[in-house]
Amino acid sequence: MFFDFGAGEIFGLAILAMLLVGPERLPKIAVEAAQWVKKLRGLASTATAELRENLGPGFEDLQPKDLNPKTFMKKQVADLLDEGTPKPKVNRPKAMIDPDLL
Repeated sequence: MFFDFGAGEIFGLAILAMLLVGPERLPKIAVEAAQWVKKLRGLASTATAELRENLGPGFEDLQPKDLNPKTFMKKQVADLLDEGTPKPKVNRPKAMIDPDLL
């Protein structure tokens, strides 16, 4: 879920909605809001499916949260390391501490 609502907040929002909309029109508006949410979820899953299809093989398990560049790179690097590819050896010179800095 995107929001973390408790029972008190939901109850307060329901009372506010009744005051603003009125108890007669509230059920109709709630049904319309639920239909819009259902349409938006359908559009989101369609867009995700099209994105997976257009990206090609290797992206079958792509989730929308994975589109964050940092998350995407971490996942791709982890997948490469899990495949058993050898880690490249880097010859780094040992760090020398300057005694004058101590």
